Amino acid sequence: MHKIFTLSFLLLSFLVNGQESIEKLLKTHNKESIPYISVQELAMPKTDAILLDSRELTEYETSHLKDAIHVGYDKFNIENITTSITDKSTTIVVYCSLGIRSEDIAEQLEKVGYTNVYNLFGGIFEWKNKDFTVYDIENKPTENVHAFSKEWSQWLIKGKKIYD
Repeated sequence: MHKIFTLSFLLLSFLVNGQESIEKLLKTHNKESIPYISVQELAMPKTDAILLDSRELTEYETSHLKDAIHVGYDKFNIENITTSITDKSTTIVVYCSLGIRSEDIAEQLEKVGYTNVYNLFGGIFEWKNKDFTVYDIENKPTENVHAFSKEWSQWLIKGKKIYD
């Protein structure tokens, strides 16, 4: 029994420290110019938002949040958004693997007048880590998550890590 308790404590400590690492990572790489939304808040039925996936197409095709629109990062085109989302007060949540690239895209949205833009804290990695479902290119649930790189994959605790 003592071994089970110790093992449980160590696992819980790892998960908590993982969360702290994501916070430190985001503080290091982000300006925090865009407010975060937590995966728990986004998952609530009352949260009505357009989801924009700011990862590259290969990442999106591996897995994405339900109904997310792929907008990319390297080839992001703000005109595609302004044409398709004309109401600039619409709630928009931008996400990527962890929340770094998505901040850049969300800043571009704010620059052209969108007023209700959020960055998903911890991105798709945190979404999966909290046991929420991700979908493949055929919109079927999947355990696969594109891990972006070996370095960044350390923050993906659950799911199957996929690399190019």
